Amino acid sequence: MGDILELWGQYGPLLLEGLGTTAWICALATAIGLAVGLVLACLEGAGSVLVRRLVRGYIEIMRGLPILILLFVLYYGGPSFGLSLGAETVGVLGLGFYGAAYFAEIFRAGFMSIPKGQVEAARMAGLSGSQIVRHIKLPQMLVMITPPMVNQIIILIKESAVLSIITVAELTKNTAQFVNETYAVVGPYLAAALLYWLLVEAVALLGRAFEHRVRF
Repeated sequence: MGDILELWGQYGPLLLEGLGTTAWICALATAIGLAVGLVLACLEGAGSVLVRRLVRGYIEIMRGLPILILLFVLYYGGPSFGLSLGAETVGVLGLGFYGAAYFAEIFRAGFMSIPKGQVEAARMAGLSGSQIVRHIKLPQMLVMITPPMVNQIIILIKESAVLSIITVAELTKNTAQFVNETYAVVGPYLAAALLYWLLVEAVALLGRAFEHRVRF
C-alpha cells in the first residue's frame, strides 16, 4: 500500500500538469475557433461569390481532413515551407483552425434561423451589416447555437489527446510516460479518463449556465 501511495505521490503531479496543459491549449484553440468560425460564417453569408466559394472550400477541406494529418503537416512539414513552430503552438493553431470549420457551420445555421423580415427591417432602418450581426442576429441565435457549440468544444477536448503524437506534454502524453516508467497500465489510464471527464463536465456546466443566462 505504501509503495502505491508513493507511486501516485510521485506521478500524480505529472498527470495534473498534463491536465493543465490540455486545458489551456483547448481554451486558446476554442477562442481561435470561435473567432475564425464567426468570421467565416459572416463572409459566407455576406461576401462576394468568390469569397463564399473560398470559405466553403476551407470548411469542406477542414471537415474532411483528419486532425492528425493537419498536425503532422504543420509540425513536421512546416519547416519545408519556412514555418518552424513549437509543438504546443502547432497544437493550439491546429485545433483552433480545425475547429473553426465546425464552428462556422454552427454559426451559419444560427444565422439562417433568423427571420429574413427582421434583417430587411434592420437594413431599412439604416443598420450596417456588422450592426445587424451584433444587435439582431447574435443575441437571438445564441440560445439555439449554445448546445452544439458546447458539444464541439467537448469534441476538441477529446481530440486534443492526439497532440501527444507531436510530443505535446498534455494529459495523454504524461499518462503514457507514467505507464512506460512504472509498467502500470490500468490505474494511470483510469485516472486520465477521470480527469478528462472532470474537464468535460466543467465545460458542460459552464455551457448550461451560459445557455440559461442568454435564454432568460
